[in-house]
Amino acid sequence: MSTGVLALAHVYKRTPQISMLVLKVQGDFSKKAIGKTTFTCDEGLIIKQTIEDAIASNEGKVITAKSYGRNKSGEIVAQFEITWSFKVKSNIS
Repeated sequence: MSTGVLALAHVYKRTPQISMLVLKVQGDFSKKAIGKTTFTCDEGLIIKQTIEDAIASNEGKVITAKSYGRNKSGEIVAQFEITWSFKVKSNIS
């Protein structure tokens, strides 16, 4: 979710319209998640640049973004890698 929100923020109401698709999800759990777990991704600028590259080249671009789950003490309990594809939508009428 944390990587998807960043991607959506950069494609929402964008001209040209951009399609986004999850190609792969991989996760690792290092500790049992007890209580509230917060997932974060700090790769928003890289995601934005990948989308800009897809627009500039008019070709699909792929990025793998990392999301970290932390417990209330700030310890990493899980890590996910989500591979996204971004492409300019074709204007088929």
